[in-house]
Amino acid sequence: MTLIQQIFWGSLFLGLCLVLETIMLLWCGDTLRRHKARFGQRRGNMQQLVTLLISIGFVVGAHTAQIWIWSAALILKAQTFETWNAAVYFSIATYTTLGYGDIVLDAEHRIFASFAAMTGMLAFGISTAFLVAVMRPGRSDSPFRSHT
Repeated sequence: MTLIQQIFWGSLFLGLCLVLETIMLLWCGDTLRRHKARFGQRRGNMQQLVTLLISIGFVVGAHTAQIWIWSAALILKAQTFETWNAAVYFSIATYTTLGYGDIVLDAEHRIFASFAAMTGMLAFGISTAFLVAVMRPGRSDSPFRSHT
């Protein structure tokens, strides 16, 4: 891929992943509102635990799906890996910005793959902000308060 192609395709996959992240977190917010309606205004430890577990489940699901998207992009679009094992491993190491460095891509794909790291940084930031909002439901500006 040329530099322009790497930037174009990397931006496209980054955008796709962040749209997925947004959809998953909106779905989680809706699920949390239904959970809150089912259990009323009780603020016990068990309700907080269930709320946090639901939220973490959605966040982990969103990140896992994004890693699979990048793995598929590296196999199908960039054709940089022959096995899913190598593609998923590289995607996880890049997405989490861990970057072991034991797999190094050729110059035609390095910029493209670096967009996976940008995706991970943005997604982890969004997820962190979401979890902070979930753990502060008593605030009047919380996105999870009832809209009655």
